[in-house]
Amino acid sequence: MKRTPSPKSANPATPPPNKAAASPSKSIKAKAGTPVKRSRTEHPPAEGTEPVCTPPAQSKQAQLIALLRTPSGASMAQLTALTGWQAHTVRGMISGTLRKHMGLSVTLETVDGTRLYRIAGASA
Repeated sequence: MKRTPSPKSANPATPPPNKAAASPSKSIKAKAGTPVKRSRTEHPPAEGTEPVCTPPAQSKQAQLIALLRTPSGASMAQLTALTGWQAHTVRGMISGTLRKHMGLSVTLETVDGTRLYRIAGASA
């Protein structure tokens, strides 16, 4: 039986299509010599003037730790109201970040049907 040439190999003079050039959606990596955009540095205010920018507020993690360090602890409702997070996010922060990464001893106690979280050994 005689084989017929496939349509791709019918004309050996034309090269196969370049797939990289045909797909414009691929991202282009920055070249090694291109400068990186940097943020503008802030200069200290002149003497006798007020600073233009205010310092950032405490992080939500720091606020959460401060509330858990109180002797009475905090309920899940208080923690979610403070951070604006959902309950599973607060529990993940307590379990993952506070207990595992930071090594804090967070305890859970049920008082009158309300679960209270607190950092053990913390004094206010």
